[in-house]
Amino acid sequence: MIHCAQFRIHHMNQTHLLISQLENYLVFKNTQKASVSSSNVRWHIQHSLLVIIKIIESVQQSDPLKYKREYNLKRVIVFAMNGFPRGKAKAPKSVLPEETITEESILQTMEKANKALAMLNDCSPNQFVVHPFFGKLNVKSTHKFLKIHTHHHIKIIKDIITYTP
Repeated sequence: MIHCAQFRIHHMNQTHLLISQLENYLVFKNTQKASVSSSNVRWHIQHSLLVIIKIIESVQQSDPLKYKREYNLKRVIVFAMNGFPRGKAKAPKSVLPEETITEESILQTMEKANKALAMLNDCSPNQFVVHPFFGKLNVKSTHKFLKIHTHHHIKIIKDIITYTP
């Protein structure tokens, strides 16, 4: 069994790698395929980064004494599958990118996301975020969710840039 600190570092490193992948897709920032997504690549990159930042901010502000693990079937299924279906959820306003997304703003958000990931490891294991579908996610579950969510958008980006009718 992986020790808690090793688990955190492992998942943090995986999420950092996913952020690096997002950066690699910046060259396709203006690419859009309506049959895959109504948003372009830059939107998916920025949204993914905003989710990382906002989720971690919520975890940091939480009181670990208020955490209680609760069974959530949706979370169990999504975490077991390591992914979720497209188009089944709408992103909250707090993680929607602004209308004008520049490469510079993406790079600044990317820097913030990487710093936030490092700060997540300083949180108490029972600090948490309340997710609208998955309920309370402690630090360990938050790492897993961020990995799944970021990978979900990377798959959409890949489909946008490689789509052929």
